[in-house]
Amino acid sequence: MSKKVIIIGPAYPLRGGLATYNERLARAFEAQGFDVVLLSFKLQYPTFLFPGKTQYSDTPAPNLKIDSAINSINPFNWIKVGMRYKKINADLVIFRYWMPFMAPAFGTIARLIALNKKTKITAITDNIVPHERRFGDTLLTRYFLKPIGSFVAMSRKVLADIDLFDHKKSKAFIPHPLYDDFGPAMPMPDAKNILGLDPKFNYILFFGFIRKYKGLQLLIESFAAMDYKKYKCKLLIAGEFYEDSKPYLDLIAHYKLQEHVILHTDFIPNKKVPYYFCASDFVAQTYLSATQSGVTQIAYFYHKPMLITDVGGLAELVPHQKVGLVVKVDKDEIAKGLETMYKNNNLQNFEKAVATESLKFSWEMLVNKILNLNNINIFETNK
Repeated sequence: MSKKVIIIGPAYPLRGGLATYNERLARAFEAQGFDVVLLSFKLQYPTFLFPGKTQYSDTPAPNLKIDSAINSINPFNWIKVGMRYKKINADLVIFRYWMPFMAPAFGTIARLIALNKKTKITAITDNIVPHERRFGDTLLTRYFLKPIGSFVAMSRKVLADIDLFDHKKSKAFIPHPLYDDFGPAMPMPDAKNILGLDPKFNYILFFGFIRKYKGLQLLIESFAAMDYKKYKCKLLIAGEFYEDSKPYLDLIAHYKLQEHVILHTDFIPNKKVPYYFCASDFVAQTYLSATQSGVTQIAYFYHKPMLITDVGGLAELVPHQKVGLVVKVDKDEIAKGLETMYKNNNLQNFEKAVATESLKFSWEMLVNKILNLNNINIFETNK
């Protein structure tokens, strides 16, 4: 009989990077013979708390077992779901923890599942200390962490943050694997044509939803400070605003960049992701704070060099002057870095190194390390 794994976090019909990661992780476990269920939400966020336009995907459903059962704000629901999954006696439950808002629901469900004395419970932690802190975050995080048996961090920064709460339980740093399920690469001219981009220009890509900590404002200022006309480049911003767009639009107008900044600020569905990466020369991630980023792992898959700021765990995954540049959180340093990317065949050399470095990040490795962390032998059968 196959071993049972429950992955708890967003999944279809919810959209976004968390759902994409969880679904890809489920397929990786299935590839090794596990029986996998994704336990997701019937209500993830109340509508008034969600910063985007919609929480739901318009793509076809994946061929996975998905139970959309959790209501994030209903304690009676948490008890019902927790008791039901306690009885399943899964071999392993994996919580995907990314923000304290989910701590009451996840912490309660984890406590109830743990009552069966069989299921091992681990958490893949995107963040322990949130990018945008609020009163009560620490108490909520402690509530979630207490019933968890082991932890996976995708950056050493988060691994250190876990130690602030619990330094006794098993934990491991396991980098974010490649996002390899958006579709194959395509020739750059074809991608530019699909997106309606002028083929005479080079493009620097900012990708992902837009929030203050991601530093888009700093990137716009840095782009304005570089000699973008000399390098015939434009800034391509692809991602939905999760905050007021006016300050960004005002900044573009202030620097008279309307002809040099391309805004594609609707949500980017999975099927269109390859177009943006394949149309661009490199990816710029000028974060003000960070732990890790799924955007980095998309760039690796499409063999795109990166320019990143030296914050959080980003530099762990982007070796400086090998697959790109790591620069200070400073407008002039970033502007200099943007120009350096186009000098001395740097892009071509970085691309070759990205292709080699990307081999380090596999889903099979992630699955095996999670199993080892929890002392689960794939070859044993359930009694």
